Amino acid sequence: MTVDDIWNHNLQYQPVLLDAMPAACGAALDVGCGQGFLLPHLAERADTVLGIDQHAPSLAEAAERTVGLPNVELLDGDAMTYDFGRQFDAVFSIAVIHHLPFEPGLRRMRDLTAPGGVLGVVGLAGSTTLRDYARDGVGAVETRVRRLRRSFTMVTAPVCDPDESYTEVRRIVADVMPGARYRRHNLFRYSIVWTRPR
Repeated sequence: MTVDDIWNHNLQYQPVLLDAMPAACGAALDVGCGQGFLLPHLAERADTVLGIDQHAPSLAEAAERTVGLPNVELLDGDAMTYDFGRQFDAVFSIAVIHHLPFEPGLRRMRDLTAPGGVLGVVGLAGSTTLRDYARDGVGAVETRVRRLRRSFTMVTAPVCDPDESYTEVRRIVADVMPGARYRRHNLFRYSIVWTRPR
């Protein structure tokens, strides 16, 4: 079974990030690469790809998923403290930033993004407004429909609930990365896409 045959809420929004990749991407970083679902897609578009995570079983699955991709490297480490020694043309992260202190995590990924490069985040947040709850209702129905059409795959990496609300995320993003595109999605996710000024 290939990545294209399976579905979950995180896989649903991979294209948001891939569509934002720079046309000429030298180096890409997947922060919290988990099971490695995004890595083969990055490998098709970037000269080199680094996936970093601290969950050994997920890294082992990512290694299996990227066998035969010589431009992909996996690293067991903490993206908040690891000395990469460089910046990246694309820094992506899916369903990871709520595991970190949110604002410091966002700043860290921003700082790892090279001038002219793209930072893309798909994240989770808490619902606090009527609009949030309405989207959650739509998302619950859409989830059932999608699970009938495609094979659902569970996330095997550790999970946790987000501390920040969608409103708080939007405010922090505007502070940390002025000009970033924030979008709230139906399936319990939001996305952030930001191009670092040259």
